[in-house]
Amino acid sequence: MLAMIGPFSIDTPFPAFDSMERDFSVGSGEMQLVVTTYMLAFAAVSIFHGPLSDAIGRRPVIVGSLAVYALASIACAFAPSLAWLLVGRAVQGVAAGGSTIVSRTVIRDLFDGHEAQRLMSRVAVIFGLAPAIAPILGGVLLQLGPWPLVFWFMGLLGAVLIAATLLVLPESHPPEDRVPLRVGEVVAGLLEVGRLAAFHRIAWAGTFVFAAQFLYIGGAAIFVGDVLGMGELDYWKLFVPMIGAMMIGSTISGRTAGVVDPHRLIGIGFGLAIAGGALGVATALTPWGASMPWPLLGVTVLALGNGLAYPNIQLMMLDLLPRRRGAVMSGATFVTLSFNAIAAFAITPYAGTSVLGFALTALAMVTCGYLLWWRHSTVTRSLADVG
Repeated sequence: MLAMIGPFSIDTPFPAFDSMERDFSVGSGEMQLVVTTYMLAFAAVSIFHGPLSDAIGRRPVIVGSLAVYALASIACAFAPSLAWLLVGRAVQGVAAGGSTIVSRTVIRDLFDGHEAQRLMSRVAVIFGLAPAIAPILGGVLLQLGPWPLVFWFMGLLGAVLIAATLLVLPESHPPEDRVPLRVGEVVAGLLEVGRLAAFHRIAWAGTFVFAAQFLYIGGAAIFVGDVLGMGELDYWKLFVPMIGAMMIGSTISGRTAGVVDPHRLIGIGFGLAIAGGALGVATALTPWGASMPWPLLGVTVLALGNGLAYPNIQLMMLDLLPRRRGAVMSGATFVTLSFNAIAAFAITPYAGTSVLGFALTALAMVTCGYLLWWRHSTVTRSLADVG
């Protein structure tokens, strides 16, 4: 649940966009700022959550960030204008990374090898539930009351997770393993991560492939409402097959831990993602390309590949610098969220004018990711041969 609060907070307000547009007298393009502002704030501060947890422990960072998240959610519920709503969303984004990032670091703190892969895959399944459940829940909440109810629910979720963390989550980073709490030490850790060429190859490969899927998640209000012409209770038609496929991929990843090499799983996953991107373009070019369920075929296969690769990509990065796992996860999250936040505002409204526009953009992104992974694999094999 800690891992899913980040994507959950992106998608839950989607069904309320129409209501907020009317109340704030703004258009759909301006409403995309509700997504972009949250993600940019999340990305900007995510770079510090992990290093801070390396210094003071995992639980204090998680609990403190959840408290800020709950208060920011309540502030969003009282927003009298879009500008004030964006302020609340920015604070939500600043806080959400504390639980989303650090909770995944806890897994690698406590477990090794195949067990870590199985658990990371299990968390990826739960993480994948968030985009599927969130807009459906948001639509249900709108049947019970006005749009501020969505943000009241987020505040309640934050409070529940604070209680759960205090009651059942152990501190996984003991004092003897921590780094000094100094600005210079935090910066040094981030610089150490940033100097690793392997980190950039892996992080950007995962970022581009996930961005192809996030194009549909972050642009769901445009894709479901404007392109496909469906209503506030129809988001499940996009999210259930897409996220269901990602969960299946993550489950396969966990079940094959210790049987199939993680590098091979990533290669297979990225290959499926490429196939999904190509399938999306092919179906979009047919006469029935904009009629359900055909627009969903490509992104569903793409999501299956993402689910297969995602847990292994995460663990591979965490193993690059064992003493700086928080900094590594923060750096990876910063890369992914920064790119997706910019894409949600600068690319989605323009590429997302049609089913074909979405499909072509997704194919371009997943191709970039696949090429970066191919490059990383080539370098890894060369180093192994030299060794």
